[in-house]
This record gives sequence, C-alpha cells and structure tokens, in this order.
Amino acid sequence: MSTNIRIACVMVGLPARGKTYIAQKVRRYLAWLGIKTEAFSVANYRRQMYGTDIPASFFDRSNPQGMEDRHQAATAALEAMLKWFEEEEGTVALFDATNSTRASRAWINEQLTLHDIQTLFIESVCDDERLLSLHIQDVEKHSPDYQHLDNASVSVDFAARMNHYTGYYETMTEENYTFVKLINAGSQYIINLVHGYLESRIVYYLINLHAHPKRIWFSRHGESQFNVQDRIGGDSELSEQGKKYALQLPDLVKKSIGDRPLVVWTSTLKRTIQTASGLPYPKKHWKALDELDTGVCDGMTYDEIAEKYPEDYARRDEDKFNYRYRGGESYRDVVLRLEPIMMELEQHDNILIIAHQATLRCIYAFFMNISHEQLPYARIPLHTVLELNSLAYGCIEKHYKAAIDAVDTYRPKPSDSHLQKVREDLGQEVLRSEGASGVIADASEPILPLSPSVFTSRKASMRIDPQNTDVHQGSIL
Repeated sequence: MSTNIRIACVMVGLPARGKTYIAQKVRRYLAWLGIKTEAFSVANYRRQMYGTDIPASFFDRSNPQGMEDRHQAATAALEAMLKWFEEEEGTVALFDATNSTRASRAWINEQLTLHDIQTLFIESVCDDERLLSLHIQDVEKHSPDYQHLDNASVSVDFAARMNHYTGYYETMTEENYTFVKLINAGSQYIINLVHGYLESRIVYYLINLHAHPKRIWFSRHGESQFNVQDRIGGDSELSEQGKKYALQLPDLVKKSIGDRPLVVWTSTLKRTIQTASGLPYPKKHWKALDELDTGVCDGMTYDEIAEKYPEDYARRDEDKFNYRYRGGESYRDVVLRLEPIMMELEQHDNILIIAHQATLRCIYAFFMNISHEQLPYARIPLHTVLELNSLAYGCIEKHYKAAIDAVDTYRPKPSDSHLQKVREDLGQEVLRSEGASGVIADASEPILPLSPSVFTSRKASMRIDPQNTDVHQGSIL
C-alpha cells in the first residue's frame, strides 16, 4: 500500500535507558498491525564499519577521530532510512541512536524535513537505580558489542562508555519539535506538539509501554473433545487427556514461574476456563481471547469443509492470514481484536494467558517478530507452557511440556505444487472471485487504518464479580 504518511521516530537518550527496547517494541507493534515499519540502528552500522572490538575511548567527545567515525555511522544509517522510505514506500521508521545533543537532533530534523518526513523524537530518561541496573544488565549480557568479552571486562568498558556520554548529554527542551519523553519506564510522560492520527497512536502505545525487559507465559487449553474429533471452533469441554493436563498445570506453572505473583487470563470459552480451574491465582476472562470465529464452518472437520466448501478450503490455503470465513473471522481480524489486549499486557508483569491456537499464534507472532504470512503456521503445541522473555535484542523462548499425550492439531503450510494443483482443479477464476462463501482481505492494507475517519473506536467493557477473583472482559465493540 502506498501512503503519503511518513514518520521517523528518532530515539534520544543515554546508554542503557531502554532506547533499543522501545524502538524494537514500537517496530513490532506497528508491523504486527500491518503498517510498513523498519528500524535503523546506528550501532549496527557502526559495528559494520568499524567492528565490535573498539575501546570506550571511541565514544569520548575529546576524541576527534571517534567523533568523526560515529558521525559517519549515523550518516550511513540515515541514508539507508531515507532510501527505504523512497524505494520501499515505508510508513514508519525507527532511528535508534543516542542523539544526545541539540546539534545532532537539529541535523537529523533538518535532513528529514528536506525529504518531507515527519519527525517524532522519543526520549527515554531513567534515574531510577533499580530500573537502570536492569537495563545495564540487559546491555552487558545481550549487546553484540560484548559477545567476545568476559563479564568483568564488559562492566568496566560499559561504565567508561556511559561516563563519556553523561558529561555532554542534553535532554530534550526544543519547544518547536514533536517529542514524547518517557521518564523511568513510564512513571511520567512529557508530550510536545504531537499531531496527526498515526503519531497519536504511536504515542498511545508508548504511554502504555513499560520500557523494561519482561516475561509472559501462555498455554493452550488442555486437549478438547473437538480436538480429538478434528473439529474446529465450538465451545467443547476438555477431553480426558485435557482434564489430566488441567490437574497437572499448577505444578507445571510452579516449575516455570516459581513463586512470582501471577494473574491468569483466559478466554470466555469453557475449555480455557476448565484448564485454569485448578490454578490458585486471580483470573480474568477476556472475550477478546476467544478462538478465531470460523463462521459457517464452526464445528466442522477440515474434511467436511473440503467436501462442502471446496472453494473456501482452497482459498484459505492460498492466504491463510487474510482469509475470512463467511460469518466469521480471519487471522487478520483476530490481530485487530487483540490490540487492546496487547495494550493491557504491556502494562503488567507476570501474566499467564490460557487461550487458543489462533489467538496465541497472533500474540506469539507479536513477540517473536513473525510475518503475517508465517503467523498462521506458528507451532503452539497442546499441553505446553511457553515462556517469552522480551529483551532489547530479541525474545528468548522456553517450553515446559507436560508428560501428557495430546493430538497434534498442527496443519503445515501447503507446498507450492499442491496449491498449483488446486488452482488447476478449481480454476483461477474461482479462487480470485467473490463467489465463494468466504473472502480474502486486501493484504496491502494495514490492519489498523491510518486514517481516523475509517477507524471505529474499540472499547472494552469490564465486569468484576463480588468475590473479586474473576474479571470478565466484555466484547470488543
């Protein structure tokens, strides 16, 4: 999709303030919503041009060669970003660097203005010692700069590097620039001259984002009766194997999560509520976490769908992410309905989500940066707790599997030769027509509309029970 909206989010902040974490989270969020987004890290260009084996003095302002080399790296990143906007017709770019002086920010703003690109500065400020320690640990452990050094050398080098920045750092006070300042991982915000719908959506995400590494856990419901029968959708109860998983789940959660305080989120369907019934934690039931609505195919097996709706069966294999069942949903629709859930999730730590294969695929894809094309084929096995540790430089995944057998509901992506045979059997015109019962959405259009005139407000109603143990999230309207 071509759009005349072009925004560069320019990071600002001292080292170890969560800039890269914030930039990557914003990039994943927007890309997950179908908005063409890319991140450009000056540090990556600096490593490509000058390597990783550089001393802390490279970042000393009194080192003229180091200053020149760093400016060359920033210029290379900026030129790559401008080229991406022009050639790839990108919508939002993240320019990840310290941008620690008024002069450097003026240079970037001037270059972007010349190319008719809006600039949104995002500054991360942190003087909370606990949060700062977490950020430093993340950088020292995961930064590509330090993969070849021992722990003691890393700590000494990074401390020296940070000292070189603190002496000349200038926080954002430019009243004529658009910026958002995040203080201590979201305890306070300063927002200046934000305008436009997409800029406002980005800022809305930022003020919901707690800029520190975090873990989440999730599991599919236990094996259901419909799983055993190879039927999709429905509101079936657990099978005997699924009930065994529900009984074992408290011990499995204890093993993977330990003694952390925990809140459990489930869908409103029986199989997730039954799976979570033995967990001794507060629970919330969210309508938005329900399984993908299969419309007229609800309760059918795939063989039955292939026989009764052959065109639909073929069309879904053609584009599984964008295919929408008649009277039901597509994966694309599920992503949009989950967006308020993701906002809520960003504000909390220690959440265990018990939901469904399609729903969890969408959440998993957000954290693991999986494309829309590959999202419907992500493996989310039954009777397994997944842990995702979201960090600045990626996401670490762990699996905790229960020793309880379950059916395998995974359907691999069809081969190109298979799809070609289907096209020949059914005819190209059938696959591309609107005559079949379901439809395929336009993949070039973003999931979140870029214009407020075509975006319907999605508000969530919440009901809290008298025992204060269950919170039921109503339908997303």
